[in-house]
Amino acid sequence: DGCVTAAVTVADDGHAVVTVTDTGSGIDSNFLPHVFDRFRQADASTTRRHGGLGLGLAIVKQLVEMHGGAVDARSAGAEHGATFVVRLPIHAGRPPAAEPATTAAAVSMPAPAAEPAARLAGLRVLVVDDEPDARHLVTHVLTARGAAAVAVPSGHAALALLGARPFDLLVSDIGMPELDGYELVQRLRAMTDDAHGNARIPAIALTAFARTEDRTRALLAGYQLHLPKPVETPELLAAVGAVIAAPVPR
Repeated sequence: DGCVTAAVTVADDGHAVVTVTDTGSGIDSNFLPHVFDRFRQADASTTRRHGGLGLGLAIVKQLVEMHGGAVDARSAGAEHGATFVVRLPIHAGRPPAAEPATTAAAVSMPAPAAEPAARLAGLRVLVVDDEPDARHLVTHVLTARGAAAVAVPSGHAALALLGARPFDLLVSDIGMPELDGYELVQRLRAMTDDAHGNARIPAIALTAFARTEDRTRALLAGYQLHLPKPVETPELLAAVGAVIAAPVPR
């Protein structure tokens, strides 16, 4: 059986460095430059041992870069295992960690609930869900923390509002009649006459479609985060804080 080890350190330049090493099948040197490409697999045959679409590492790279970091893959070749190194900037508002740099405690990250809640005042949020209870719950959580949240019951109603006024964040269901959440965010990202700057606002998919392939499809459609229902308040607030802090790639 293979073995996976993970280590967290703090580099001299103030970045958190996460190193994950395995003793698995390794990566051939010819494939290594393409390991983060979408839909690329070292074994693309129909009889390959492992399934998947070849999207996992591409999504890892996208998420890391959204947070201002970088990811690198290393391997000595087939049957020699692989190492993945993620570098992420530590939150600029916190002082340098006092603990030794080789311990996990040295990586200081913002508290997931308090940090986003402090930034919600005046945040213009569009909530889209065809279920009234779900709309009310999300809207209540956000407005209770100072956000200006508007809720609509359909993708078509959302597009009409997005074309009429500016927003800072979209929180949308996926499974909706006529215009689902996938097509909604795709149309949003494709806006060419966007007078309000909404085409590049962050978007969170909040949905009962919670399989791995649903998450993958949501991220590829244009969402920055995928949250399965039901979602707890701290988790929702942490997600909002994460996406509004990171620019949407063009």
